Amino acid sequence: MPDLESLFPVARQFTKSQAVIAIQPLGNGLINDTFLVTTDSSPFVLQRINTAVFPQPAQIIENLHALNEHLLQKKPDSVKLQIPDILSTAEDGYCYEKNGDYWRALSLIDNTESLEVIGSTHDAAQAGFALGHFHRLLSDLDPGILHDTLPGFHITPGYLSRYDQVLATAQLSEPESRYCADFIGRLRHIAGDLETAKQQGLLPLRVIHGDPKLNNFLFDKDSKKIVSLIDLDTVKPGLVHYDIGDCLRSCCQTTDPVGFDADCCAVILESYLAEAGAFFSESDYDYLYPAIRLIPFELGLRFFTDHLEGDRYFKVTEPGQNLRRAVEQFQLCESIVQQEPVIRQLIARLKKQTMGARS
Repeated sequence: MPDLESLFPVARQFTKSQAVIAIQPLGNGLINDTFLVTTDSSPFVLQRINTAVFPQPAQIIENLHALNEHLLQKKPDSVKLQIPDILSTAEDGYCYEKNGDYWRALSLIDNTESLEVIGSTHDAAQAGFALGHFHRLLSDLDPGILHDTLPGFHITPGYLSRYDQVLATAQLSEPESRYCADFIGRLRHIAGDLETAKQQGLLPLRVIHGDPKLNNFLFDKDSKKIVSLIDLDTVKPGLVHYDIGDCLRSCCQTTDPVGFDADCCAVILESYLAEAGAFFSESDYDYLYPAIRLIPFELGLRFFTDHLEGDRYFKVTEPGQNLRRAVEQFQLCESIVQQEPVIRQLIARLKKQTMGARS
């Protein structure tokens, strides 16, 4: 994390004539460094793009422009989500580079807050609506015009291959490490579920958010409705099933003990399909359960591999944090597997309900 005083010259690159009054850390993202900049007029968000993860920052900016331009073509009353505006620099660029660091600034969507856990059925319904609405708004945007800002992202067979390479020279001394290795060994056969369906033409490429975890939804403080979906660096061509699985992973995880809340899942999926059901196919429904099961497995695999490699990707605040994150994701995945009949029955009911409403 950079020294806050050193950020004032960076922030001034995006302020035109505004005076920078204060800068403070914002959020708890594991990839980019994010700050709230207070000025004498409009506050904004300043981010240092992690170029180890996003080696071509300009592609992120171009994707966000394409998103904004597409939404501007919609009827205003049909768009229920705000997308942050990209602020330009004094030289009318959209990125500022200093000492190898790349910075960008975004408008602040005011009077909003993010949640770390679902607190009510209303919160769950809002999360489902917002993701479904996002997918529906972008369902007629050609994914081919977007850059793939993270090649290999969510391609679970690729993560599994990397894990196998790392495991070959790793020492699994902790019981938690042995648990993770055993779990991966038992479920490694599911790694290709979605990619195989894509290759077979069963699941098409669409525009996805890429990281729709709960704290990337912004709730209006007064209405308690979601008004924005942020952290759009991972917007790219992909499978909406990755987004659905990741959203449910984030929203439906319980703690003490770690498990999967199928009732919360039901609320989110019903609200999601009320929006996205307009373009859902038979195959889209068929691969919902595999997606729900796969994403915590994939994330646990990534956390565990990063732990074995010395925590190169995900930020940690103490030794062993990525190992504990991996264990939690595998426990969540185990809970999903144990509830497979219940989740599949839920999907079948929602499929009948949603497709019946379409006919």
